[in-house]
Amino acid sequence: MVTAPSRGTQIFAFIAVLVAAFNLRTAIVSVGAVLDDIIVAFGATETQAGIITAIPGLTFAIFGVAAVPLARWMGLSGAMATGMVIGLIGLAVRPWVGDIWSFIFLTGLVVIGIAIANVLLPAWVKTHGGKNTVALMTVYTSVLGVGSTVGPLSALVFGGEDGWRWAIFIWAFAGLAQVLIWLPMWAVKRHDFPAETATTGTRGRIWTSPTAVFIMLFFGLQSMNAYIQMGWLPKILIDSGVSSGNATLGLAILGVLGIVGGFIMPVTIARTRDHHLARIPVFLAACMLTGYLGIWFLPTQAWWLWCFFLGVGALCFPMAIALIPARTRDPRVTASLSGFAQPVGYLLAALGPLVVGALFGVFGSWPPILAILAAGTVVLGAVGYRAARNRIVDDELDAPTVAGRDASPSGSTVSGG
Repeated sequence: MVTAPSRGTQIFAFIAVLVAAFNLRTAIVSVGAVLDDIIVAFGATETQAGIITAIPGLTFAIFGVAAVPLARWMGLSGAMATGMVIGLIGLAVRPWVGDIWSFIFLTGLVVIGIAIANVLLPAWVKTHGGKNTVALMTVYTSVLGVGSTVGPLSALVFGGEDGWRWAIFIWAFAGLAQVLIWLPMWAVKRHDFPAETATTGTRGRIWTSPTAVFIMLFFGLQSMNAYIQMGWLPKILIDSGVSSGNATLGLAILGVLGIVGGFIMPVTIARTRDHHLARIPVFLAACMLTGYLGIWFLPTQAWWLWCFFLGVGALCFPMAIALIPARTRDPRVTASLSGFAQPVGYLLAALGPLVVGALFGVFGSWPPILAILAAGTVVLGAVGYRAARNRIVDDELDAPTVAGRDASPSGSTVSGG
């Protein structure tokens, strides 16, 4: 049974969530910013480049499924700390290998720790956050945006033939910092997976909840766009006539807006108790559509504006993350929803960069691919509308026959339960 956290434990929790959230994107987006250099250094093909950009989604899908069973065995803190150690090994060794397949393998190690934290951190916050749950979710989503922003900027700091190696190695120090924080956290929390109750033991499977399914689809579609952008956007802009420096800044614009969204979305969801919240994903999808169309037709004239629209559309990510604790009450249901929505969603997301790499190999140009991405934003908006409706997953699992009823106002907050 999890007891109420002390003041010192609460401060430690804020630091732990902050450093974990910062590490969730830096090791990924820093690769996208130097992908062209990596291709040249290893003599890699476009297909192999597509594999590199798809590894996050594939690894998140595979190890995200294993995250909840691992947490039942080791505890939430223990599972995350173990994943972080594995990730640190990949971060430290990956930049210095001499062939593309070793690089790909070590990139997989890097992302294992990220995959486990992706799934378990919302449940960890729900379990240990108490009255600070909304604040911790705000720290989580906003600092995650900070990592997305500064990650690609390391490419601007290190120059020269091997500058790309240092641009991705520098983030091993951030990985070391989280290991040094989360190993003591594991020692303090020990086995901190929430205990099962009579109610949770009789609930239906998570996929029987319509809201859970739509959150999963929303998470998957927005992640597909996010990882296509993180992996391919700089190359799309460069091939369209934008300078490499501006292409990197374009990716950073997305990250800055991710920080803004990280502050806004948890509080917005917590305070919005009616159907108006469902309109937000439609607006965000329309912004993403505008960004893709702008890059397609006027890439060099206003590249920063199109990146801005893509960045506003990318606020679907902090919204999808915040919906996981917001649409659940019991921490075990939060863990189940996260363990369902994120791995399955990332499996969908993993297809995006792979398909983009394959299509670019076929077409040799970006306009047909941008047209497909633009069309996909319409589906994103429709799925997001349903995912954001004011329903509680716990209620749908407890009472399948009334799964369509509106959630009670008390269940609509992130800090509920």
